[in-house]
Amino acid sequence: MPEDNDKILPKDFDSDYSLPGRFEEDNSEYFDAESVKSKPKNREILVIAVVFVIVSTGFFSYYFMNQNEIDSQIIQNAIKVDPEKKLVNQYGVGKYGSDHSHAAIAVFVDGEKLNFDMPQFQLSSKYIHLENHNPYLIHKHATGVPLEMLFASFGMKITSDCIILSYDKSTDIKTGRFCTGQDQSLVFYVNGEEYYSDISQYVLEHNDRILVSFGDAESISEHLAYLESLRILDIPKKTIPYSGNDISF
Repeated sequence: MPEDNDKILPKDFDSDYSLPGRFEEDNSEYFDAESVKSKPKNREILVIAVVFVIVSTGFFSYYFMNQNEIDSQIIQNAIKVDPEKKLVNQYGVGKYGSDHSHAAIAVFVDGEKLNFDMPQFQLSSKYIHLENHNPYLIHKHATGVPLEMLFASFGMKITSDCIILSYDKSTDIKTGRFCTGQDQSLVFYVNGEEYYSDISQYVLEHNDRILVSFGDAESISEHLAYLESLRILDIPKKTIPYSGNDISF
């Protein structure tokens, strides 16, 4: 006989299933139904989470492993844009044929005049160029065209302090970066007057004479005299088409 203090749990067959909730607690079908309902949802969430982690890990692994290649492709796509088209849009250049002006230009680097007679400098831009092997006569064929478009077509950049030349080294033209220093200066002249603004932004007019000189300032007068000696051709006048009847004899 058990002592009075010992508590004996009722056996399963002694349970009173008439009490509320008792039948459901002991009914295996009740628990199985709930577990069947919850498992698919949990499994679906787990699958989605695993797939997300795999995809994310794969993407970022690919990007970081190939970052240099991807960045290089982005740069190459940007470079493919036509530089002249970018400048045309930047400066609001007019339509081709909206203007026709002639001007003379001379560029000196350390006393040496750059020779633009070579083929790579002829007809290098649609809107502003040199032609017919003339090394100094600029032809401008649209309104709003700055000198920067001519310089860019040459592979040349001019700032307030530097001339940057990036021609083919096989030519006999100087290449490199030439910037103002203690004994060298970079000056610009338009029609005999020193020009203090950015020369690359200058929009020339017919009969202009433009000097870019880097080096010894004492040579400026000589360079200006040379520039003044150059002949600027007149613009051919357009022949007005005859609109009347032909005369017969």
